[in-house]
Amino acid sequence: MTPSEFQLETPSDDVIVHRRVFAAPPASVFDALTKPHLLRRWYGPPGWTCTACTMDLRVGGSWRIVTRKPDGQEIIQSGEFLEVAAPLRFVKTERWADWDVGEIVVTTELVDQNGVTLLIVTTRFPSKDVRDRLLASGAAQHARDHYAKLATLLSGDELDRLEKQVK
Repeated sequence: MTPSEFQLETPSDDVIVHRRVFAAPPASVFDALTKPHLLRRWYGPPGWTCTACTMDLRVGGSWRIVTRKPDGQEIIQSGEFLEVAAPLRFVKTERWADWDVGEIVVTTELVDQNGVTLLIVTTRFPSKDVRDRLLASGAAQHARDHYAKLATLLSGDELDRLEKQVK
């Protein structure tokens, strides 16, 4: 894979796997995925805004992200971290405030490939129906779009500038 290429696979009835290469080291990608001040800069498709983000990045810690769609509807996602192995992997549960579908488990892996990072996100759903409903809602395009925003954040000096603002 090359940077900017996005792949989505459905290897089983209850799983979606996203793959995307970023022109940044794993530690930078990990930070952008787990630090609220960075996540708020890119999370969600174009036109959506991340209005709130909290992360207690430890096993048993909780996380919560609120995004606002262009029509004003808020999407609230939350869960708990099951595993944290910075900067290469974390596993978390995920649920939505307005859609109770059962437990979803998301495994995020970052693979160093000579200075670039292969992101692999494996999402296991409670059923094929839930997975298929998410796919039908445009989840593949949303993921492609928000990873493009993440790539922009990781490019150039933007990430360094934001990190210096926080310190």
